[in-house]
Amino acid sequence: MDAYLQRIGASRDSSLAELQERHLRSVPFENLYTHMDVRIVLEVPWLYDKVVVQRRGGFCYELNGLFAELLRDLGHRVELLAARVFDGSRFGPPFDHLTLLVDGEWLCDVGFGAFSLHPLRWDSRAEQQDPAGVFRLADDGEDVVVYNGDSPCYRVERRPRELSEFAPTCWWQQTAPESHFRVAPRATILTPEGRKTLTDKKLVLTERGGKTEVAVDDPEAAFREHFGIYFRQSSASGVLRQL
Repeated sequence: MDAYLQRIGASRDSSLAELQERHLRSVPFENLYTHMDVRIVLEVPWLYDKVVVQRRGGFCYELNGLFAELLRDLGHRVELLAARVFDGSRFGPPFDHLTLLVDGEWLCDVGFGAFSLHPLRWDSRAEQQDPAGVFRLADDGEDVVVYNGDSPCYRVERRPRELSEFAPTCWWQQTAPESHFRVAPRATILTPEGRKTLTDKKLVLTERGGKTEVAVDDPEAAFREHFGIYFRQSSASGVLRQL
């Protein structure tokens, strides 16, 4: 886990808020394996090899799944919670998202893309100021809905889960034509100026002054230049060129 801490630029003395923010600024949210037909394995050694050894990113099951192990190693009590992501009109299927409840007090998430920089207080129903916006948690039956401003982010179950319980939906996200992760290869990460997001067609730089879009001619070179992502698979170059 010391190598993991080094990967995100943190230490064993880092606060929970510092760990989450440094993770978000160091490890990209990306779905490239979904477009390379590489099966994602929800087991800690596999996730560690991808994120720490290969210095890659991932989506919620990978990033929050491994971050939970880091927090446990640092002495935190961590529960995996299943959530359903709001797509603009309705909430998705069960196990659509994996988020973390830490020490029974904090909702932590390093696997949602654009979300809060710092943990959100789990037991508060007041507005919570964060560098990324104003967030709020609201009870809805037995679940909790997380809002960014007036927009729902996702609906969280209170029941703790095991990482293996997310495997079927993780497989569905990778393979189903209806999965939004199958639309295009994508990587996004926080920057000091805002955020950068890369697909196989364009690079989007979001800064305080607005957005800048740049067309992408060589996706493999772009992912390497902007995210430091190198591909081991011999077929990766051909797959990315065909997209």
